[in-house]
Parts: sequence; C-alpha cells; structure tokens
Amino acid sequence: MIPLDRGGQNVTRVIIVRHGQSTYNTEKRIQGRSDASRLTEKGSNDACIVGKALSNIFFSAIYCSPLQRAKQTADIIHRELAVNSLQSVVPQANDKLIEIDLPLWEKMPTDEVKQKFSEDYRTWKERPQELRMLVNDEGGTREHFPVLALYAQSQQFWQEILPQHQGKTILIVGHNGINRALISTALGIPPSRYHSLQQSNCGISVLNFSGGLGEPVQLESMNQTQHMGETLPSLRPNHQGVRLLLVRHGETEWNRQGRFQGQIDVPLNDNGRQQATSSGTFLQEVEIDFAVSSSMLRPKETAEIILQHHQSIKLELVDDLREISHGLWEGKFEKEIEQEFPGELERWRTIPGAVQMPEGENLQQVWERSAYCWQKIVQSASKNQLKTGLIVAHDATNKTLLCHILGLSPENFWNFRQGNGAVSVIDYPGGPNGLPVLQAMNITTHLSGGVLDKTAAGAL
Repeated sequence: MIPLDRGGQNVTRVIIVRHGQSTYNTEKRIQGRSDASRLTEKGSNDACIVGKALSNIFFSAIYCSPLQRAKQTADIIHRELAVNSLQSVVPQANDKLIEIDLPLWEKMPTDEVKQKFSEDYRTWKERPQELRMLVNDEGGTREHFPVLALYAQSQQFWQEILPQHQGKTILIVGHNGINRALISTALGIPPSRYHSLQQSNCGISVLNFSGGLGEPVQLESMNQTQHMGETLPSLRPNHQGVRLLLVRHGETEWNRQGRFQGQIDVPLNDNGRQQATSSGTFLQEVEIDFAVSSSMLRPKETAEIILQHHQSIKLELVDDLREISHGLWEGKFEKEIEQEFPGELERWRTIPGAVQMPEGENLQQVWERSAYCWQKIVQSASKNQLKTGLIVAHDATNKTLLCHILGLSPENFWNFRQGNGAVSVIDYPGGPNGLPVLQAMNITTHLSGGVLDKTAAGAL
C-alpha cells in the first residue's frame, strides 16, 4: 500500500458529511429510509456552517442522498460554496447514498424499539452483521440483513463513482449509517464493527483514494466537529466507560527532514513545541483524569506541554508505547535505505506487516506491546472510575493502535494518517470489555485552521 501521506500522487479526495440535525434526531426516532424527517432550524444553521468550513475547497462533484434531510443539507452547503464563486456544480441525488433500510423499526422511538424488539435490538448493537428482518413485499416474504445490504450498497457506490473523478475532489452528503459503511468498505473494516465509527450531525470526514475500491486508501480524518463549536464529539447517551485522547507527538527536526528516527530519542523542534502548545490550548477545557506517554523524549515533552493546563495530573511514562524500532534504518534518509537495503522500502510501503526491520522490530511486535499496554490502560481506568485519559505516542504506534481498535490487521497500517500534534478520540461506551468506538480521528483544526491536515509528513 502506498503511504498516501508520504507522497502518493494523483489522489482522489472524498469529503464526507452527515446531514444536519433532523426532527427525528431530536425526537430520538429511527429514521432509516423514511423521508418524513426534515432538518430542524439548528440543522439548517449547522449546514450553513459546514458550507463555510468547506468554502476554500473546489469540488468537481457533489453527491447526496435523495432523502430530504440530506438533500437540504447538500443544497445549503452548495449555496455557501457558491457565495465564494468556487462552486458551479449542483448536488446530484444518488440512490446508493440512501440510509440503511430498517423497515420494521422506521419512525418508531428508539425506546419503543428496544422494548418491542429487545432480542433483535441486542443483536443490532452487539452483532450488527447478524441482524435479520423478515420483510413482506411484492415478491412475498424475504430475509433482509440491513447492515450487510448497506455495505454492498456502499461498495457499489464506490465502484460507480471513483472511476469518474480520478485525481479530483468530491463531496458526499449522507447519513449516519451509509457514511459509516462508506468509510468501512473503503478501509476494509468488517460489518461486525459497524458501530465502531461515529458520525455526528454535520461532522466532516476525509478519505484519500489512490485509485478505485480495493486500491490504497487513507483515512485522513474522521468526524471533525470543531467547526460546529465542539472541541470533541459529545459522549453517547448512557456512556459507561473511559474516553481516551490519542495524540501524536509534535514535529521533530528529523520529521521535517524526512529522516527515519524510530527509537533514537530525537527531541521536538520549535515547530513541534508550538504544535504541542496548540494541542494543549485545544484541550484546555477538556477534563482530563490521567495521562500516559511513551517514555521517549518527543511524546513526553508533547504531553508535558499539553498538561500545563492540567497541572494536577501526573504523567505516567511507559516503554510499550515507544515508536517502532527501525533498527539499521534509524538515522537514515529514504535514499540511503534504498541503497543499503534494495527493495525493502517498497515492501514497507506495500506490505508493511511482512517487513522485519534489520536489527529492529516488525509491526506484529509493535502491535503486541502497544495493544497490550492500551488494554491495560482501559482496564485500569475503568477499575479506578477514571473517565478521560490523555495518551501521547508516535506515528507507527498510533496507527497500529487504530488498526487494533477497528478490528484490522497490521497490513492496514497505511490506511490511517496521524499528523504531528493531531488528536483522535476513542470511547468505550459499554465499559472496558465492550467494543471501542472511534469518535474522531486525526483532528488537526487547531494546527491547520481548516478541515484538511497540513502538518508535515516526515519519516516515522
């Protein structure tokens, strides 16, 4: 897989937005494919804000669900883009962006669904890929698997649309379910993890494709809500567990130069300290109960700068969150590595899980130590009834943890971008033994001032 944050060319950028708040959202009803729900006044105002947040981006196409809550959102965003004379294309409704089909539950209050369909609702939450509904239509009674059907629909959308916009930027305005499925089918996240991605009303996600579906793709960011005035996405109702804020350290001089650093203890440069300061300001109003950092200098310094706004918190340093050991690659530029280890950089870019760093580590070793450490942190926080923790680590460590959280393998390592000073949010709404939810990923608005990640993309 080509690491798209390290020079991938001719990238197709896809920006995905969920519709604004709807009447059924406020009434806590199951919307599905019902078109009775419409935008609230807040939903319309928030769509206007999204349009302003995207106003410096030119889109070659805008696609939206035909349901009115999404179409209204797309029309409002388009109107804001047109104010800046950046946008001439009008939104196109596409049936493959329609929301998940839940015919037996549609229009019902969620609490009523929980009561009347208790077993099915438990399946929906715990094993969504197994949810089955018997539906009567013109052909008689048929079995319907809502999540599996939605994933197939998403794949069809990508296969139809991506070839039409190679190297361009497009905007998609959809729904909670279809947006999750679009991101999941792009990255290979299984249907069993349908609930492991959050999509807030008017949240913004960014995907970068190198080609069509099945070719290298990178999730640049997910569920940005800062343009809505939120520092972080709000906690789900009945949230029981811990929230972890996963941060990558600020920039080092070796990051800037593109030199592989691995476990060589390179400190932050001035820009990295400024990034850490910006991250600290961004998180200053967030109540943090504990903090853990890799024992290396660059994340430790980043964490200490962030914690200047939380001076009662003692920073814990752990070795298991250290960066991958690049062994004999450390201290070298890509050109030098290619000369000394012909073909190995290409293998690192395409099959990272198969690469053993000379006299260093492989990704499975990083996975085992970092995931073990992560689970210990979650269990300890739960035992001690701590709610929010700051975790500061490294590019490879963070990407490996994201794979672990979403049920992916080390081969998906390059699917995620982690900018210097970026913040990701992982919740455990059902407690430490429940599935985690990636609430937001690679938030860099406090660093770049916009929805796109403009942090340096140097070596690990």
